[in-house]
Amino acid sequence: MWKNSSERWGAISQGFHWLTVLLVFGLLVVGFLMADFIEDIGARFRLIQWHKSFGMLVLALSMLRLVWRACGPVPLLPTSLKPHEKVLAHLTHYGLYAVLFAMPIVGWLMVSASTRGIPTEVFGLFTLPKLIGPDKALHDFFEDLHEILAFVLIGLVALHAGAAFKHHFVLKDNILRRMLPGRKERL
Repeated sequence: MWKNSSERWGAISQGFHWLTVLLVFGLLVVGFLMADFIEDIGARFRLIQWHKSFGMLVLALSMLRLVWRACGPVPLLPTSLKPHEKVLAHLTHYGLYAVLFAMPIVGWLMVSASTRGIPTEVFGLFTLPKLIGPDKALHDFFEDLHEILAFVLIGLVALHAGAAFKHHFVLKDNILRRMLPGRKERL
């Protein structure tokens, strides 16, 4: 089934979810590597360009994902959840979406404020316009914010995945299975 139902996520939502998971994991790994471990200037430059390109892809996927989510039903949370658990689930999802939008935008602002004047070419297809002019203080602020958001994202992902595993292994309900491709609900 391509579309969501009130019981499970459809294939398109699952695709958006798992592609975002892979991209974000890769971006986090590369982000920390390029900041601390890559000394070769040419390799670091190429890695940064790829990082920026994939960051813009995450931004575009997040937009498409929200549009898709608004176009159909969203699987209901289990009735067995306590009210505070439902609130926490919603806050975690809102937080994930907020950070998935904020990180690439903050990164874009960071490179826009860079005094180096290096263009951001997205997969070599087009160049992103600068959002603001060069300003070292702003660049440093956005760089710090981008890093803080990375740690916030790691925390939210850990909370989200931990809850999914708790549902699967402890509560033994269908929360995790309804986001897995090709899986049927347990009756």
